Amino acid sequence: MHPDFRKFISDEDEIRILKAIAEAEKNTSGEIRVHLHRRGKADVYNNAVETFEKIGMTKTALRNGVLIYIDIDKKQFAVIGDKGIHEKVGKDFWEKITGILQDYFKRGDYTGGLVEAIAEIGAQLKKYFPYQKDDINELPDEISYE
Repeated sequence: MHPDFRKFISDEDEIRILKAIAEAEKNTSGEIRVHLHRRGKADVYNNAVETFEKIGMTKTALRNGVLIYIDIDKKQFAVIGDKGIHEKVGKDFWEKITGILQDYFKRGDYTGGLVEAIAEIGAQLKKYFPYQKDDINELPDEISYE
């Protein structure tokens, strides 16, 4: 893990988050990524959209990638879903995920919030994009840092 982020999540937290991603993705062709950022530009949402593109989230065949972007200095986040998943779940789903993250983050339980949000995202991806026997993992199951 990048040393600048150790105060936000520990090595053990990183393992829990990565396990949550792997568990969520084993039942879907969808892709889930978490990105932790420091010293971003003013607008967290626009940073998240730029990061979504930069780390290849739009390159999934079914456009079913989801990014949880967190600016740890600003204590703000954005959840971005690609066109394929967004068309299926709509605004209410994204508000639910945002609510989960806000509830946990207010208590300082960042890892708990990420794990629960990832599980919920995985359930929706499974519903609309179930795993097929020929599916490949299109994006790395990792936390990206910037």
